[in-house]
Amino acid sequence: MKKSGSKLLVELLQSKGVDLVFGYPGGAILPFYDELYHSKIKHILVRHEQGAMHMAEGYARATGRPGVVIVTSGPGATNTITGLCDAKLDSIPLMVITGQVATTAIGTDAFQEADIFGISIPVTKYNALIRSPDDLARTFEEAWHLCNTGRPGPVLLDFPKDVQIKETEVLRAKMELAPRHTSRQEITGDVKKLAEALNKAERPLLYVGGGAINSGASKEIKALAEKAMAPVTTTLMGLGAFPGTHILSVGMLGMHGTATANKAVLECDFLLSLGARYDDRVAGQADDFARDAVRAHIDIDASEFNKRVSVDHLVCGDLKDVIQAILPYVEKKDRSPWVANTESLKQKNPLAYEESEEVIKPQRILKRLFEVTKGRAIVSTDVGQHQMWAAQYYQFDEPNRWLTSGGLGTMGYGLPAAIGAKFAKPDDLVVCVTGDGSYQMCIQELATIRQYNLGVKILLLNNNFLGMVRQWQELFYEERFAESEWDYNPDFVKLAEAYGIPGMRITSPDEIDSGLEFFLKDNGPAFLEALIPADEKVFPMIAAGKSQRDMLQFEDLKRMMQARQK
Repeated sequence: MKKSGSKLLVELLQSKGVDLVFGYPGGAILPFYDELYHSKIKHILVRHEQGAMHMAEGYARATGRPGVVIVTSGPGATNTITGLCDAKLDSIPLMVITGQVATTAIGTDAFQEADIFGISIPVTKYNALIRSPDDLARTFEEAWHLCNTGRPGPVLLDFPKDVQIKETEVLRAKMELAPRHTSRQEITGDVKKLAEALNKAERPLLYVGGGAINSGASKEIKALAEKAMAPVTTTLMGLGAFPGTHILSVGMLGMHGTATANKAVLECDFLLSLGARYDDRVAGQADDFARDAVRAHIDIDASEFNKRVSVDHLVCGDLKDVIQAILPYVEKKDRSPWVANTESLKQKNPLAYEESEEVIKPQRILKRLFEVTKGRAIVSTDVGQHQMWAAQYYQFDEPNRWLTSGGLGTMGYGLPAAIGAKFAKPDDLVVCVTGDGSYQMCIQELATIRQYNLGVKILLLNNNFLGMVRQWQELFYEERFAESEWDYNPDFVKLAEAYGIPGMRITSPDEIDSGLEFFLKDNGPAFLEALIPADEKVFPMIAAGKSQRDMLQFEDLKRMMQARQK
């Protein structure tokens, strides 16, 4: 039985349980769209291909399953590059299917031709140009397998228009690929020796990254932490992998992490990285990071070992499997003096800001959002100050509830990611926390919210600045605010209402509760704009390239500003 390339690809997607895709049609992908029209797969029509990518990322992050994106050739394909790079750096499983001009026209500079195969090589885990429908089943199976196994990541299939139309009898690939976790992936490294090093430690610290969420290892990490009585710090991408309200949690680590977490790194004698990669936002000065501790690293990707920080113990494998293998060798040990020390650090170094009864402090509204929602929301953010405030003040006790762009730092990520998460979890509260800069980068996706009547909640913290840029300019560039202030912003409430989304603006602290009540009163979409001071800053802070020893806290900021005034 023969089938067209388009029909076969639809059936291959359905065979993997794909029932929802995000996309934007165009000439070079129309045969596939025509076949999609007759299928049971639901297609979400976006307003920009970058929006589709971040929606698929949000969907993948909320479900643990790959997000799928369909776009046309040329600009449709090139508009996916930012999303591909974002997903590659944050290890998000995506499959992107791009239309392409006919194979006979490739290389002729045909209308809407772009070499997306070549362009996307650095930002994909796997990509392929499908030159014959006979190659489709094998190529699809390879791409799907690599997207999901090992360290997840984005894959891309470039699908020429004539290949979509031509028929093939090769309907299935003759290969057996074990789904993730159905058979144990080989573990390399000495798990017993690593456990012995942990057992010898008096002041161990678990350093948990986004790999823990990809692996589904939250229960195992909790069991390890409690058995070893070891405090836990998470990266920005690891939030929720260990309960943020647990007594052993010391909060987020790194540039804008808690003082407790950053001080614990200086004081620990054993640091165990669990699916975290010692990136520059955590280990800004690599040769000084936990230099007095024995360091160990468990990761599924061996290329991350000793990339920035040299370690003493290495184990490669899926984190969930490795912790299960280590746990029997870990001794239950009383480390109450070390836990008491970290509790003392929490008491002495709380997250701090200066309260005001005149202006809305972003920290205050995010704390209140956490209290009102009881920490149950799925929260997406864009990138900048609001992202860090949300990470600091909204605590996560479960994985897959925190959606943010970590490695690439993509402004414009938050709104479409929230949309993707809402499609994935329609019964959950989904809140996008954003800033006036980031929000405008994918603002057109408000139309997608309205078209599909999605109950996405948007909290805009508006300071009429590129806030993090302004913070750096104030602290390190002698207050030269070069091109960081918006001389014009639209009326965001009217703009939301133009898209049919109810909106409200609050300007004073006594309006916070009424604003959140409006925001959360029903299951429909809502927009809440909070005007915040332009000079509000994110603290603690470790400047780029500096060590945990150089951390600046809120009290340091006050002293700096007083000295500057003198």
